[in-house]
Amino acid sequence: MDNQVSDRPSLPIVLAVTGASGAIYAVRLLQMLLASGRQVHVTISPSGASVVKQELGLDLKLSERGCDLVGFLRSGVEPKTTANIEILDQALAALSAGHAHFHHYQDYFTPIASGSFLTEAMVVCPCSGGTLSGIVRSNSGNLIERAAEVHLKERRPLIVVPRETPLSTFQIENMLRASQAGVVVLPAAPGWYHGVTELSDLVDFVVARILDQLRLPHQLMRRWASP
Repeated sequence: MDNQVSDRPSLPIVLAVTGASGAIYAVRLLQMLLASGRQVHVTISPSGASVVKQELGLDLKLSERGCDLVGFLRSGVEPKTTANIEILDQALAALSAGHAHFHHYQDYFTPIASGSFLTEAMVVCPCSGGTLSGIVRSNSGNLIERAAEVHLKERRPLIVVPRETPLSTFQIENMLRASQAGVVVLPAAPGWYHGVTELSDLVDFVVARILDQLRLPHQLMRRWASP
């Protein structure tokens, strides 16, 4: 498998989790980011936490002091292969070493609310329609929208991962406006051509696409290649 190699500096990555279905994508993405050795700044909306509880059976217990990121990392659905156990162990070790930083969604006095704090990119995964609307309108109604605005104004990569179907005309228009502003709109629409045998294969397909946009090497899926 050919992996893309990052040519960007090793700056922190911001991960925002909002109230769209597909919390498992965020779990797997955080596992991979931490296992890769990256510093990750995490913020989760109350609706995002509600979806985590509904879909993964985990109460994150959001508070200004933090949340249950250990439980979040462990709530994945991946099969217990040697590779996946190693990824989880690496992610948990990175978490213990302080490589993940949680920020309350209403706390504007955090580094990621300022453009002077250097980051490599931000990913909103999954991205609800309401959050996308707030980003497009430069609403900055919470830390997630403010951090996204920072990435836009500083011309840094911003990736949004919507997971909803069908789409309203307004949602499509918001995606167009976001794309015109330089946002990568990466719908959670997994492909089936890479030998799907487990639910985790579909999750990994989407996460692999996100990692590609971040230019982070991975081995989550077999790439399409000429014979």
